[in-house]
Amino acid sequence: MKETTLAVLAAGMGSRYGGLKQIDPVGPNGEIILDYSIHDAMQGGFNKVVFVIRRDIEQAFREAVGAKWEKRVAVEYAFQQLDALPAGHAIPEGRQKPWGTGHAVLCAADKINGPFAAINADDFYGRSGFVQLGAALNDNTDPKRHFMVGYALRNTLSKFGSVSRGVCAANPDGTLREVVERTKIEPDGANGAVAADENGAKLAFSGDEIVSMNFWGFMPSVFDGLRTRFESFLRERGNELKSEFYLPAAVADMIDASEATVSILKSRDSWLGVTYREDKPRVQAGIAELVNSGVYPSPLFPA
Repeated sequence: MKETTLAVLAAGMGSRYGGLKQIDPVGPNGEIILDYSIHDAMQGGFNKVVFVIRRDIEQAFREAVGAKWEKRVAVEYAFQQLDALPAGHAIPEGRQKPWGTGHAVLCAADKINGPFAAINADDFYGRSGFVQLGAALNDNTDPKRHFMVGYALRNTLSKFGSVSRGVCAANPDGTLREVVERTKIEPDGANGAVAADENGAKLAFSGDEIVSMNFWGFMPSVFDGLRTRFESFLRERGNELKSEFYLPAAVADMIDASEATVSILKSRDSWLGVTYREDKPRVQAGIAELVNSGVYPSPLFPA
């Protein structure tokens, strides 16, 4: 088994949720969402974890997460800082917002030596995606072939507000053709969803559409493509105060340039996430059901 790393993107501010949701307990014994993701990743063969965090949350994060996992798996930390920029670029005056998920992955580059997964810290992905992805990365010999774990749209919505989702289109061979970002998506009350396009026209979704939840599997070659595109982003939009270098957009551009292919893996599990504080009870109930059915031990960390 080669070194297969889980890169956890945990530098987000959690502004809509109203707190540092990455370390908010949701399990019956105080477990956080990320505890279950790392547990599932280890079941899928991942043997190293890199936490991408901000310096200002380092102590709280190490105490809430690192202290548990450093005893169980190889752990390293990478820091997504505003000044982590290529030579010749500087932070524009007044900017406080992080540079985005593509930048977060780049910040972990010197900690990663082989195939790796990238996930959000505050999303519950379920075990099947990690098992599929771990096997795919371990077997893959094409340095330009990457992977994405997708979910049915209906399983990613919130009852408490609209969400944005990257709706995927696939080629006949099951590889990703494009990801179209759709905003203000809400349940339609009949197992589907509705949204509006940029002109305000209504869009209807069946709910079966595969969406990207920022659950990726990469070969190390992705870093070259990300660096090139981050440089271009900084030249074009680096003086803006809120623009972000999004990972899905960068990957889509690599696909368009024939620099990469991305195979879509479909998770059999339900995705659970805390977009709004009101979502938390649903996440707690979903995890409790999995614990009660024996999917997870309780407590997750036996004494």
